[in-house]
Amino acid sequence: MISIREKAEAATRYIRNHIRDLPRIAILTGTGLSECVDGMAVSAQLAYQDIPHFPVSTVEGHPGQMLIGRLDDKSVAVFQGRFHLYEGYSPQEVAFPVRISQQLGIQFFIVSNAAGGLNPEFTTGDIMLISDHINLTGRNPLLGLHDPDLGDRFPDMTSAYAPDLIALAFDIGRSYALRLQTGVYAGLLGPSLETPAETRFLQMIGASAVGFSTIMEVIAAIQAGMKVIGLSTITNINDPLHPVPATLEDIIAAAHSAAPALKILIEHLIRRIDIPNTAA
Repeated sequence: MISIREKAEAATRYIRNHIRDLPRIAILTGTGLSECVDGMAVSAQLAYQDIPHFPVSTVEGHPGQMLIGRLDDKSVAVFQGRFHLYEGYSPQEVAFPVRISQQLGIQFFIVSNAAGGLNPEFTTGDIMLISDHINLTGRNPLLGLHDPDLGDRFPDMTSAYAPDLIALAFDIGRSYALRLQTGVYAGLLGPSLETPAETRFLQMIGASAVGFSTIMEVIAAIQAGMKVIGLSTITNINDPLHPVPATLEDIIAAAHSAAPALKILIEHLIRRIDIPNTAA
């Protein structure tokens, strides 16, 4: 059986045949957030379905394409749309964009998502800088036979979300009056939304926001030695005392409304990230 690394190598060979220079920064956009990279000068646009072994996004708000281009004269790869465990994909398939990024030599991984707010001080439209996460999916992309070429078998997760990038994001937020928060992201399997009892439990264990993505990709990125920053757009507030039904349409609409602020934050993060010189 072909391994995840071999699949990623085949996909990367296809991608490299369509690009001029290798990116060092990758962005993975969440539900309704694909327009946050509209300012990029695109040099290659590849549909997921055309990339060997690449899964296909099945959820509304995920365009399903990879862009290569330049932001502030830095080469960037953008994965517009992700995959979720609840779609039936394995943890390894969910993390496949990270494995491709690893083969491309990506050093910085910016991951965004749409999330429900659990902190009562949050407001719809806030951007939460993820300081840590709680994996409640019962899954992990490192399960199975270990491939040492992918990284450590037991990667340390004590600083999975780079503190220096979080500090940099807050500095940008102050400069541009962005509504930034910080907190712990809880990752669930989904796709059903949380009951009031589940919301109370998540608040009790210290979660500030909840969603159905991000965890698999971040674990794989840390194993691959990348620096990670996670950005959650708060699309609704979960109040267990006064529960309000949430729909996918409402979540996507809220994500679209917050996309301009996320665009400012991502563009200035890329501008200020210091990329070490490495061999191509």
